[in-house]
Amino acid sequence: MSGRPDAMLEWVAKGTVVFEAEVCRVTDPALAEPSYLVGWSRAHVAAHLGRNADALLNLLNWARTGVETPMYTSPDQRANEIEEGARRPAAELRADLLEANGRLAAQLATLPDECWEALVRTARGREVPVREVPWMRVREVWVHAVDLDTGISFDDVPRELCAALVDDVAAGFRARTDFPPVELRDEGGGRTWLLGVPGAAETVVVTGDLPDLAAYATGRPVPGPLYAPGGGSVPKLPVWL
Repeated sequence: MSGRPDAMLEWVAKGTVVFEAEVCRVTDPALAEPSYLVGWSRAHVAAHLGRNADALLNLLNWARTGVETPMYTSPDQRANEIEEGARRPAAELRADLLEANGRLAAQLATLPDECWEALVRTARGREVPVREVPWMRVREVWVHAVDLDTGISFDDVPRELCAALVDDVAAGFRARTDFPPVELRDEGGGRTWLLGVPGAAETVVVTGDLPDLAAYATGRPVPGPLYAPGGGSVPKLPVWL
């Protein structure tokens, strides 16, 4: 695969609109209220999205110039910038988010076609072609829009994106043996995914609608019912991201 990942870029643009709208819609006091992420307010989530935009912009600059430019200089830098951003006045926080999103959008739109296969490293040290950067941002804007806890749920996420998120989780959990393997079954579309290593323990089948499976797999609030054999509870999964 080569060239511009147009479908991913469209998902980035749509998810950015959704996230920005929620941050701009809530009142200033509501930004300081808790998000779905333990220990983070909505302001923390918004600050994180702004700094993540700049971190991904570093990878695009790396691809353009060939000069190694890490996403963050250190985990402490990332954490400190999020904390500082979350303490900003609401108007400054919103303005910073919109400006950071604009910078990233401009660079994504103008990255030369030949740069999309350039290799860069994620914050976790994984070497990837820069064409994965849009998907990295897709996950951030859509999943964290849910994390804001302003009324957006996985029912509002495009179904094909829900499937791509479950694909991502399944790939990340493929070699994990620290939980019983779970087979996800989409009751509407007929797709299945295996999370974990088959044979490591008895596989638990979890059935539900695709948005509910995506929420469950990513560790987010599940908007609808999930079904396990015998009416039992669904297993707790490891942290995804």
